[in-house]
Formats: sequence, structure tokens, C-alpha cells
Amino acid sequence: MKISLEKAKQICTKTQYGEATWWEILQLKVYLLFFKECAEFSAKNGKLTSLCERIELASLSEEDKAAMKERLQKKL
Repeated sequence: MKISLEKAKQICTKTQYGEATWWEILQLKVYLLFFKECAEFSAKNGKLTSLCERIELASLSEEDKAAMKERLQKKL
């Protein structure tokens, strides 16, 4: 059940957004038991996600991104 650091990062991110499977979550929890630095990163990442949700931070829609890109290209 050993996973790499890169895999742990991916699972951590997926977990923050509710996209991880139960198996991935279990793998991550075991990994975090052994690697404390990663556990600290995971905790900070969780706090950041929580703050973003509390202030209802949202990203731009695809239409807004396309419009912004077009405006930027016109200026260049």
C-alpha cells in the first residue's frame, strides 16, 4: 500500500475537493501517519480550502476566461 510523494499530493488535492475514493483516502491517511511534513501540508491545504469555501471564492467561467483572453490579445 506504499505510495509515492507525487501520488500523495494528488490524493490530497482530490480529497480536498471530494473527488478521492475511499481507497485513496485510506492510502493517504496511512501515508500521513509516517510522513509528518506531508501531514502538515495536508492540514494547511485543508485550511486554505475551508477559507476559500467560507468566502465563496469562485473561479471564472469558461466564457469569462475566453473574453478576458480575447481582450488581452487585442491589447498586445
